[in-house]
Amino acid sequence: MNARFFVCIRLFVCCLLLSIGQAAHAQNKPDPNAAPNDFVQQVADQMLAALKSDSSVRAGNTARVNALVDELILPNVNFEKTTRLAAGRYWRQATPEQQSALVKAFRGTLARAYSGAFTRVDEATTIKTLAFRGEPGATDVVVKSQVTQRANTQPIALDYRLEKTPEGWKIYDLNVENIWLIENYRNQFAQQISQNGIDGLIQALNQRAQQ
Repeated sequence: MNARFFVCIRLFVCCLLLSIGQAAHAQNKPDPNAAPNDFVQQVADQMLAALKSDSSVRAGNTARVNALVDELILPNVNFEKTTRLAAGRYWRQATPEQQSALVKAFRGTLARAYSGAFTRVDEATTIKTLAFRGEPGATDVVVKSQVTQRANTQPIALDYRLEKTPEGWKIYDLNVENIWLIENYRNQFAQQISQNGIDGLIQALNQRAQQ
């Protein structure tokens, strides 16, 4: 996975962690039943406000990141669906206990790997969602956005895939310049499972999270 992709995924996770963390205490928190592009923009706007007010989170405090994932991210991101799609056909082969352990391990891996993202986002960072052109009533949509980190730099294309649930929109995948997060991890998961089984993948993810 190239460095540019890592930076953008980290930025994505940073947006979610910080914006949702701020939203928990804000009066105008993101509305999961708004239009999908409005929901994503609200999340981004809250993120930028949180960056300016929470130096501990911005510094990448791992314990704080993990707490935000467990307490605040899960209501807005469908980690189980992300993990299930990344595991592909192997998900059906896993026991319920293995599925639960795999979701937990993958969540921990992302939280640990991307905790350093908080130092990469500065006050010049902007996130702008583009006009939504999905079909009316669609329940699975892609929201396009552009991320700019410094003035006079080329914006980075960052797309979110969302699913409409009874609780509102849930984010479960993202695309950084034509590389989807789930697709990228599906290849890694398949290789690890073919070599060491599902338990081997869980162990590898847990070890990676502790590094």
